[in-house]
Amino acid sequence: MWDGRLAAFRALRHRNFRLFFVGQLISLIGTWMQSVAQAWLVLKLTNSSMALGIVAFAGYMPILLAGLFAGAVVDHVDRRRLIIGAQFLLMISAFVLAAVTWAGVVRVEYVIILAAFNGLVSSFDMPGRQAFVVEMVGREDLPNAISMNSMIFNGARMVGPAVAGILIAVIGVSGCFFLNGISYLAVIWSLFEMVLPRRAVAGEFSSEMIRKVREGLQYIWRHRPSFYLLLLVAINSGFGMQYTVLIPLFARNLLHSGARGYGFLMAAQGLGAVAGAIAMNSRAPTPRALRQNLVFGLFCAAVSICAFGLSRWMWLSLIAQMFIGAGLMHHMVTTNTMLQLFVSDELRGRVMSIYTLSFIGTAPIGSLTVGFVGDHISPRVAVVICAVCSFACGCFLLTRLKLFASAQSEHEERGARSVEPVVPAEIDSVD
Repeated sequence: MWDGRLAAFRALRHRNFRLFFVGQLISLIGTWMQSVAQAWLVLKLTNSSMALGIVAFAGYMPILLAGLFAGAVVDHVDRRRLIIGAQFLLMISAFVLAAVTWAGVVRVEYVIILAAFNGLVSSFDMPGRQAFVVEMVGREDLPNAISMNSMIFNGARMVGPAVAGILIAVIGVSGCFFLNGISYLAVIWSLFEMVLPRRAVAGEFSSEMIRKVREGLQYIWRHRPSFYLLLLVAINSGFGMQYTVLIPLFARNLLHSGARGYGFLMAAQGLGAVAGAIAMNSRAPTPRALRQNLVFGLFCAAVSICAFGLSRWMWLSLIAQMFIGAGLMHHMVTTNTMLQLFVSDELRGRVMSIYTLSFIGTAPIGSLTVGFVGDHISPRVAVVICAVCSFACGCFLLTRLKLFASAQSEHEERGARSVEPVVPAEIDSVD
């Protein structure tokens, strides 16, 4: 069945991944609702693109500071328990933001503090979830599961912002924050329901922290294809994709579409990303196809970001957002897939933390820069600069395609490496 018409969704044949899929989808819809509501709240409190950039900076900065050490923790601890703990903390944060907003005492400073707290928790949660995928599906279905995981994220981005745009007018931003807190229960439940083999976890850890971090960095530095993949992610995500900081400003002041329009603009990007994921999953993940995905992703995103920045019509902005979503999906999912296929299991958590650091760690600088240019020059100029950054990444990628092809050939010759040792006699359950 999973080799025919359902081949694009074959990772769902694993019960654990089906649970993860449902729980994550519900939770991420709530997360995107909060993201839209939070940006709208900040804009309402300040009417400043710089304030939007500062809130984004606060959310990204902890990941820059803690990301490398988080990867070493992910490789040491039980990943499922780590994710459960992180989701619980994020749930509490959402409830706190809902409470202060509902009480009418919210200030932009409180939003910044909670954004920083969420960023710190996410620095452990994101690499944990990325590295956890292989435990649910194994290496055979890993590329499909990574793409499905991104489809969950972008499917939620399609639904969450659109719902938030409507609910802001009905129940206010505090209601969106509260519903996000409730949504975390879905993913926590799905993780408790999983049946997984117990991972072998080392005993002593604190004395090895620096060594483990150094091992991950040395691997990336020595494996040049992985280094260049991460470099492109760092530049494109840290600068090219930071145009999103200004989307609420475009919706309110330039396109005159209000909170509902902002929600639909974000939803359009999610729709494009889901369409891109389905298109990718329908193709065999051959080495050549993966390289083509990278090229298409960066150039599609660059052209579409430029179109969004220059657009004066809502319909054109929506179409541009859809193509941006498709391009971003092709680039990020393919990068994630190639990194995970190259790396050994014992380094997976650290490499995924560096991946997280790459696509979020440079964003503090990018978000502040975009906010500053938007405030002092023009929001449209700021977005066009973002498009130029993405286009430059695409041009650089073209000069490294032969290196990626060579690395893929070497990987195929070595064959798939074995999954890290497990104790099949013991089934792990969360007490």
